Amino acid sequence: MKIVIQRVTHASVTVDNQVCGKIGNGFLVLLGIGKDDTEAECERLAKKMTGLRIFSDENDKTNLSLKDVNGELLIISQFTLYADCKKGFRPNFLNAMEPVEAERLYNYFCDLCAKEIPVVERGIFGADMKVDLLNDGPFTIILE
Repeated sequence: MKIVIQRVTHASVTVDNQVCGKIGNGFLVLLGIGKDDTEAECERLAKKMTGLRIFSDENDKTNLSLKDVNGELLIISQFTLYADCKKGFRPNFLNAMEPVEAERLYNYFCDLCAKEIPVVERGIFGADMKVDLLNDGPFTIILE
């Protein structure tokens, strides 16, 4: 599993000219699911991500978590995080999980996050999505 976390002041995702997910202060999360990923991996990374302390406290130290700042989550499925570009110029995605199981794990991951964070918005799995965000910092972290 690969997760790209961007701390944002706001973010949204649009499909077919309709906003399907929108948040204020929080994390925009791009989630790639690999062919060998499991529910246990979802559980480990959801706990790690929701507990990250990357918001500034009163001393301007990154010491606060999503819960501490009433942050929100927008989680977007992105299989292209598993692009293999070692040979040639056209990436292959053989290391990404097949769509049916990946969608199940994507929803499982989102549901786990929703147990910890009150506002969890989602993209539409497999759709052509347009993502808009204002990166705060910029502050971007990758978890695997």
